[in-house]
Amino acid sequence: QLAARKARVVSEGSEQRFRLDPRSGVLTLTETLDREHICPHSESCTLSFQLLLENPVQLIRGEVDVRDVNDNSPVFPQKEMVLEIIETAVLGSRLPLETARDMDMGLNGVQNYSLTANSHFSLALEKGKGGAKYVKLVLQRQLDREEQRELHLVLTATDGGSPPRSGTADVRVVVLDANDNMPVFSREVYEVRVAENSPPGQLLVRVSAADPDDGSYGKVHYAFTQASHMSHQLFSLNAETGEIRVSGNLDFEETELYEIEVKATDGGGLHAYCKVHVEVLDMNDNAPEITVSSVSSSVPEDAPPRTVVAVLSVRDRDSGDNGRTECAVAGDVPFILTAAFAEHYELRTSAALDRETTAEYNVSVVATDWGRARLSARESVLVRI
Repeated sequence: QLAARKARVVSEGSEQRFRLDPRSGVLTLTETLDREHICPHSESCTLSFQLLLENPVQLIRGEVDVRDVNDNSPVFPQKEMVLEIIETAVLGSRLPLETARDMDMGLNGVQNYSLTANSHFSLALEKGKGGAKYVKLVLQRQLDREEQRELHLVLTATDGGSPPRSGTADVRVVVLDANDNMPVFSREVYEVRVAENSPPGQLLVRVSAADPDDGSYGKVHYAFTQASHMSHQLFSLNAETGEIRVSGNLDFEETELYEIEVKATDGGGLHAYCKVHVEVLDMNDNAPEITVSSVSSSVPEDAPPRTVVAVLSVRDRDSGDNGRTECAVAGDVPFILTAAFAEHYELRTSAALDRETTAEYNVSVVATDWGRARLSARESVLVRI
């Protein structure tokens, strides 16, 4: 029946990844899939396709779950990390380390960290807001710069694949001479909300750390520590004032929350840390998109009302009401839209047709979202009688 009804696969979007053999009913790939490229920031990865049948026209939706394989090893952004710590640092002091990135997801992503055996530091794993994992050195034994000026360690990140993959980075801990006071931030966590269409240069927040020491020991400089690579591209930090500003294009549809860690260091090498949570607010910056999947080449004038002449879909990349859409036929024409399933519609005849009166119709379909400043899209469907 698949061959008789001219069954074919129509992928959602511009890429045609599947091919159907109508005789055997076997669905095959047209290209090798790379899950990390298709779904780079998602735990789940699903590709949708539509099975289109004719005589009569029918649209069936299908999904293919792309499962991750452990084909990537954890990688640190730098092969060597250099940390500075005062020799009088109290036991239990924590030093943030750069985290490793693994293009794989879920269990195949980074699961654990380990540190070479040493007498001064242990390793602690923390979970941040949003589920991000952070790793820190914890001071277990008092330091003495006169006894040992530097410590050389190796940090290993291991994923949960079978077999597991790993990556390493050298950690060089420089022990500094003491000064009396370390910087103290006015807050441990700064919460910021910003619209996704905010222009570059817009001020987000000013972090502030005070140090009561005099001279260079009391002068504080600021720097990002565990900001992700993308955060470095989207935000800038003034090392002198602590002002964090927008420096790139924020996109709610790509990332809703950024967690940045700021380090304040005085002239003697003492430092403190705070976190900045940046919540990106969705704006209605995407108009609906109409995709016409199939159009009948012609419709007989004696076709009964509600005959399907075209199949189309509508999507809007915004969220909430900004991504909610409604779709209708514009103008006084003998056609209506009926909902097939979520965001998919069928264009049907709504009255008797007469070729002698009208030989063809250019049916205009309009999709409008529910945002405060409503955006719309229009697509024309040519129907010959």
